[in-house]
Amino acid sequence: MRKVEIDKNSGFCFGVRKAIESATNLLDNGDKVYCVGDIVHNEEESNRLASKGMEIIGKEDISTIKDGTILFRAHGEEPASYLKVKKSELILNDATCPVVLKLQQRIRAAYEQQKKVNGQIIIFGKKGHAEVVGLVGQTNGEAIVVENSEGLKLIDFSRPIEIFAQTTKNPDELKQLVALISDKAKKPVQWHNTTCKQVTGRVPRIKAFASQFDIVVFVGGKKSSNAKVLFQACKEENENSYFVSSADELKKEWFHTSDQSVGVCGATSTPFWLMEKVAEKISQF
Repeated sequence: MRKVEIDKNSGFCFGVRKAIESATNLLDNGDKVYCVGDIVHNEEESNRLASKGMEIIGKEDISTIKDGTILFRAHGEEPASYLKVKKSELILNDATCPVVLKLQQRIRAAYEQQKKVNGQIIIFGKKGHAEVVGLVGQTNGEAIVVENSEGLKLIDFSRPIEIFAQTTKNPDELKQLVALISDKAKKPVQWHNTTCKQVTGRVPRIKAFASQFDIVVFVGGKKSSNAKVLFQACKEENENSYFVSSADELKKEWFHTSDQSVGVCGATSTPFWLMEKVAEKISQF
């Protein structure tokens, strides 16, 4: 039988695990659960929870729900979402990741300070990403989201600047952006490395894992930003790396001989049971 090893450092990060456990416990208790947005960017795990009765809703749907529990996922929500739940008088289960929650509080406090000096809050992140929407909401929608150097044209460099980052961004890219902004700024720039060490620390670990095998199979959701980053890290280290979202996407031609070693790893949004399923099928080829 082919040797297949699963990366013990892969799988849910703390924040995602907390949200999944919250949803599972509520559902097992017989509660009706409505999650605002995809609970996790992994189709297989979302389907598992849907089969237990969880429904995904949009923020605009909160006011139409008559009973049950509203679940906020790990990505966090903007203040307006909390107001909607309060008005609806529904039960709220807030599963916002503690790291994201702390970042929201820091941005809110910084925004209040920057308002006094006509300053700007800059968020290095992906526009429209659920976490970033929640962060921008802490600033009354005024924070400037910068994805790359193109976004610098949105900044007024004559005014004070304070920079934060989406928790899943690359810390090296953050430092590069800070350097670009500091070069143009007329006043000293305040910046904070608010990337999550648990998430960003996975890049070197997953590279080390990928280097140990003839073939690497990375398991992740197609909508997961983290999955794209980590798979790219695998590919840089081992060109025989393949991305799948489920065991059904495995191709027999990837595995030429039975003596080839295979490593299975995944994103912070990938459930361990799914990696086990993929590993089991590989061992049968």
